[in-house]
Order: sequence, then structure tokens, then C-alpha cells
Amino acid sequence: MSDGDLAGLAAAVRSLGDRQEILDCIMREARGRDRQDCDLIASCWWPDGIDEHGPIVSPALGYPERANAGHARFFSATMHHITTHTCEIEGDTAHCETYVVGTMLSPDRQSMKIAPGRYLDRLERRTEAQGKPQWRLLFRRCTVEMSLDGSAEWVNGPMCQGFLRSVWSKDDVSYQRPIEVGSDGERW
Repeated sequence: MSDGDLAGLAAAVRSLGDRQEILDCIMREARGRDRQDCDLIASCWWPDGIDEHGPIVSPALGYPERANAGHARFFSATMHHITTHTCEIEGDTAHCETYVVGTMLSPDRQSMKIAPGRYLDRLERRTEAQGKPQWRLLFRRCTVEMSLDGSAEWVNGPMCQGFLRSVWSKDDVSYQRPIEVGSDGERW
């Protein structure tokens, strides 16, 4: 293998690694939202970051707590499903468009909303104090493309009785290590 081949291979591996780190960051942020895990959400943002959710523009500092309070005020559970993802990387800056399907359960657990939209993100790779470069969100703009409201009677009925259900904390079964069958957890 020539030096040129090795350099090309190294560049390809770096590009793939960057793309995976960027997608991992976006996925971690969604998971943090769905578990109301402020530490996990904050770990995805640079301190000077800014989030735009409709008319609400929030600085990253304090954003996890504000976002969680907003969700808790209107919903009893949320899920942010990350789907189509495109990413343009130029040096230490990435511009991404990521489709998200938000599902939200009402406080009384009797109805739900489905709201597809997109995250339009700018991420930057910066070096932390410990010297390891990492990708984090700097700017996020959100779209809402459509919505659907419906009954949540199915999850409250006999077909789901006994299934695990989510918890907005680190008590959620997804934090259990090791994962074991039949262990305790919140259930329908």
C-alpha cells in the first residue's frame, strides 16, 4: 500500500469517525430529553450553544432544566425518534439536518401527539481541557412539519398490561447494568 493510499484511508476513517460521533451526539441529546437526564443533555452542548424551539430561543446553559420543565408541564412521557440524517463537515464545523418524530403522552396518559419535524444543527469539534477533541451542538433550529393527535387507550389496555414503560429519570430500566430479564421496572 502506497503512502497516498494510507493517507486516503486515514482520511476516510476520520470522516467516518466524525460522522458517527456527530450522529451519536444527536442521538444522546434525544435520549437525554426522553429520560429527562440533564447531565446527558448538557454533555451534548457547548456552553455557548443556542437552541431554537419555535418562538423559544434558549442558551445552552440551563437549557436541559428548562426543556425538561416544559416537557413535564405538558406531557407524562416523550420519545424523540431520530430518522433521516445528513451531515456536511468542513474542518471542525458540521451542518446537519436530522428528521425527528416526536411522540408525546398526555399527563393523564389518555391521549398522545405525534409531531414529525427536523433538527437543523451546527456542531463544532473543540478540544476540552483534558485534551480530547469532541463534537457538540452549537446551534439548533427545530421545525414542526405536521402533527397527529389520538387516543392512547391501547397502551392503557390489556394488550400492553405488564410491558415496561419509560421513567423520566435514571431509574429508567435503560440505565440498569447489566441488563437482565425480569428485573424490576415501571410497567403499564
